[in-house]
Amino acid sequence: MKKIGLIAFALFTMFGAYAQDKPEDDPRYGNTLEERLECLKYMSLYSEYVKTNNYKDAYEQGWKYVFEHAPLASVNTYTYGIRILRALYKEEKDPELKAQYSAELMQVYEQRLQYLDQLNARAQNKVTEAEVMGQYGHDYISYNPKVSTSKAYELLRKAVDLGKGKTQYYVLDDLMKVSSQRYANKKDNEEYREALLQDYLDCASYIDEFIAAQESDQVIEQATKVKENIDGHFVNSGAADCESLQNIYGPKIEENKDNLEYLTKVVRLMTIFDCKSSDAYFSAAEYAHAISPSVQTAKSLASLYYRQREDTDKAIEYYNQAIELDDDNKSKADTYYTLATLYMLNEKYDNSRSNVQKCLSNNPNYGKAYILLAKLYAIKSDWSSEPALNRCAYFAVLDKLEQAKRVDPTVAEDANKLISQYKNQTPQVEDLFMLGYKAGDQIEVKGWINEKVTIR
Repeated sequence: MKKIGLIAFALFTMFGAYAQDKPEDDPRYGNTLEERLECLKYMSLYSEYVKTNNYKDAYEQGWKYVFEHAPLASVNTYTYGIRILRALYKEEKDPELKAQYSAELMQVYEQRLQYLDQLNARAQNKVTEAEVMGQYGHDYISYNPKVSTSKAYELLRKAVDLGKGKTQYYVLDDLMKVSSQRYANKKDNEEYREALLQDYLDCASYIDEFIAAQESDQVIEQATKVKENIDGHFVNSGAADCESLQNIYGPKIEENKDNLEYLTKVVRLMTIFDCKSSDAYFSAAEYAHAISPSVQTAKSLASLYYRQREDTDKAIEYYNQAIELDDDNKSKADTYYTLATLYMLNEKYDNSRSNVQKCLSNNPNYGKAYILLAKLYAIKSDWSSEPALNRCAYFAVLDKLEQAKRVDPTVAEDANKLISQYKNQTPQVEDLFMLGYKAGDQIEVKGWINEKVTIR
């Protein structure tokens, strides 16, 4: 017993990091004193072998014993175990031994997950279930002679569900790769197709979150390549086209009309694949807007109805909703201008001018609004039975175009083109002279325009 005591003292000195008290009293190392001393001895041996990359001896001279007999002895049992078994798997040629090392590597992950809380309680660098699960899934497909696609998908999907935007980039890549393969093997399985669509939405979102949180240029570069891979896996899978998306989501929109998350997913997917004319897209977008209305959703719906369905009335309805929701004057000016354009195209000139005026009241420097007003004046130039006086309306047109250039130099080119076009429409000096007017005189253009202009 004296000899055992000396050994215990020596090992206590060597393994102070492993035990808070005497190692022979710590049940993590075994049930009896002899077992605990044996465990500490093996921990010392295999650790030295790992440091010199002698993984075969590390495996045979202690690691396996500690892994099987003292699962709570140290986090190193798992971190070193992964290194050891990965190396042995890569070097081994014998199929049976290769399969054995693969199976033992998976056991390392299973056991670490089993004892994760206890191991974290004593570890300086704690790890999450998501991190372990992600590495498990990655190694399952990387160090495995017989990969089960179903199990690989299960592991990786769980890792992503747990890790979300903190999931390592290579795990997101793995999930998309496996999900695409799973669908490719059974393309008639609508469950797999829909799962792949969801996987893509999640991975595409989480990789952006991951990249945004990084400081290392190298990691950002690698993650950016994975971002491209994620898109590539999805596009190449052939899982999504407008018809298939409509078939998948169309029947489910009504039952999910109060589920904003589901509706948003449908809108995002159909936007990615330019399926904005699909019934499912319209329904999902409208229900989503009803649940959580915003300026942007209202404008998007207005644009959809006008461009995809040529429904001007619906478009106007949603643009007006956008204005009601908006508290930004410049943004409201944009919407009023859009409404003015719609009304003009539909020959509702009074409504068009009214919205131009509202646009300018919110943003007096909106050059395009003055140009639109000039075009309206040119369309509604008749106000008198005298042709020469009617042509005086074009002085008002030119005034608006000059004003557009003054308030907004960015529209000068467009304004100048119209000035060149419309200045030829002004009346001849001699025609006005016969009516008692000369250059420099002011004349009131009545009728719809109702503005004073200077003859020139």
